[in-house]
Amino acid sequence: MGKIRRYNRRVRLITGFIYKDEAFFIKSRDNLKRRFGRVDFESPEVDFNYTAYYEKEMGAGLKRRFISFSKLVPMQDLYRIKLYTNRLESRFLDSGKRRVNIDPGYLDLAKLVLASTKDYSHRIYLRKGIFAEITLSYRNNSFTPNDWTYPDYRSKEYIDIFNQIRELYVF
Repeated sequence: MGKIRRYNRRVRLITGFIYKDEAFFIKSRDNLKRRFGRVDFESPEVDFNYTAYYEKEMGAGLKRRFISFSKLVPMQDLYRIKLYTNRLESRFLDSGKRRVNIDPGYLDLAKLVLASTKDYSHRIYLRKGIFAEITLSYRNNSFTPNDWTYPDYRSKEYIDIFNQIRELYVF
């Protein structure tokens, strides 16, 4: 039988944003900075054209950006962080529609984990209606997608971003 130990490893908090108006990205990012500290990586803005899923709610011409924070967080706090980002999204609603989508997760040496409010066969329940999934796994010197990984997270562009963030985590 394995010995049960207290596990309190800290991981690199990452956040993805989908938005149309950059002002809502900036407001969201600044709120997250006040809560989680200094941003040590911010990706360039890229077109979000992998799916039309968000267009009915947020409109066409959406953009995507990722950030990571220098202060490491306990991995078990992911559900709390997702609850906070959901509250933050709701602060910027316009007639019940989001102006920004905020997707928190964490990165460690072996994986990229995203939080979700939606259950599915590859997701594990955390707490308070929040699930987690391993979206990317680190193999052969790069993050690689899993069978269930979203098309945008499979792209070379996104994988390059997460490989850069991983380098910050290593040091």
